[in-house]
Amino acid sequence: MAYLYNMKKFVFGLLCLLIVKAASAQDTPLQYDESNKYVYYKVTDVANTTADTLYQRGWDFAAALTPKNKPKKGKAAYALNTKGSFSVYTGSFLVKKEAGAFNYTLNIEAKDQKFRYKLSDFVFTPYKRDRFNNMVAQPGVEVPAEKLLSKFSAKEADELLAELTAFCKATGESLKRKMEKVAVLHKPEPVKKVATDNW
Repeated sequence: MAYLYNMKKFVFGLLCLLIVKAASAQDTPLQYDESNKYVYYKVTDVANTTADTLYQRGWDFAAALTPKNKPKKGKAAYALNTKGSFSVYTGSFLVKKEAGAFNYTLNIEAKDQKFRYKLSDFVFTPYKRDRFNNMVAQPGVEVPAEKLLSKFSAKEADELLAELTAFCKATGESLKRKMEKVAVLHKPEPVKKVATDNW
């Protein structure tokens, strides 16, 4: 009887693990571009908004996202790009450590009533502890996201790619909210006249 109970628990656990794996595999928005490099690419419609308005909003977003690197004008009329980095953490749920940082490039291009953006050029710099027990970048070690499996175990590479995916999704959602922002028109309140001699 106990054997059957344990077998059911094992099968249930295995089924849950497969469902989670399938869900996480479907939830990976990273794609390969023409050069077989990871990209996060989206095209989004924004009704009743001109290209120059979307361009300015994209510029403001990029300037806030990467304050150390100012955005630069792109080749197209309403295009811009910027470079940035973000830290990634690995480890168990209770004990997380700073594993390194990903560098990336963000490109934004606007047209009337739509915009597109691309996060690309992902390069990982691993961290190690220095003699003062601080996490610092390993000098001279930079790993493109596509080659993580050649330098790290499958588990470590999966954790790093999961962090990268989460960053891309969060950045994309923030940019979308910024682009869809409805301008609030402030109407000046007319100055009222009051009779101060009657009260």
